Amino acid sequence: MRFAELDAVTLDAHGTLVELANPVPELDRCLRERRIKRGGQEIARAFATEVDYYREHAHEGRDAETLARLRLECTGVFLGALEAELAPDDFVEAFVGSIRFEALPGTRRSLRALQRRGLALAVISNWDVDLHAHLDEAGLGGLAVVTSAEAGAPKPATAVFELAVQRLGVRRDRTLHVGDSEADEVGAGAAGLRFAPAPLATVLDA
Repeated sequence: MRFAELDAVTLDAHGTLVELANPVPELDRCLRERRIKRGGQEIARAFATEVDYYREHAHEGRDAETLARLRLECTGVFLGALEAELAPDDFVEAFVGSIRFEALPGTRRSLRALQRRGLALAVISNWDVDLHAHLDEAGLGGLAVVTSAEAGAPKPATAVFELAVQRLGVRRDRTLHVGDSEADEVGAGAAGLRFAPAPLATVLDA
């Protein structure tokens, strides 16, 4: 693959551009404020249960109303797994506030390198419509963003890829998708995009 053969690069978010900062200390603090004491491992397991639920339902967070409902459901899953007698309504704000993402090392440098090559960039991710805010917080704002929530279906469905190339105004066969999962590879191939596995720095060095 040569960059001269490309007009655009699309990028998965989690695992390719950003990683989750450890939410356990903040969750522990918020729970203790509500007189709920659990061990760090218990909180981590409950959070992992919530993550599994979120991954299956992220595309349902299409707008403010459905996103609020999804967040409430996810908070309920977390509290249920923790066996905490606390109403989701009373903890959802604290739960959402504990979730923060950080740019993976070298991400900003790699994105600048792609932009210097004149390539159009877009983030394609199985995420709710609030991904823009997480990227802004991680210092990765300004990128075009297409989520499974906007497309109506998660990867490996082709809808999110098709929507991205449409917005960028580029050809599929001149678009490279970089991701860290089988869903990225399968979905990109089915949509007619090229594919390269993360990390992004490795793609630049190829």
